[in-house]
Amino acid sequence: MENFDKITIQEMSKDDMLLIIHALEYTGKNTNIEDFITLKNSFIKELSYLAEVPEDEFLSFLQKETQSY
Repeated sequence: MENFDKITIQEMSKDDMLLIIHALEYTGKNTNIEDFITLKNSFIKELSYLAEVPEDEFLSFLQKETQSY
């Protein structure tokens, strides 16, 4: 457990990334718990930073690549 300081996304599929984003948004809206929306926004911010593209471009890319939701 000592090596569990950071989680890598190398093994996470694009489908899983988009599913997590949608789940956080849905949960935040339907429970009125702002922490879910904050986590979703942080997740998108970090992923788009790693991809070196703006957040909206990253989300569009995920949606096009997964052809879902």
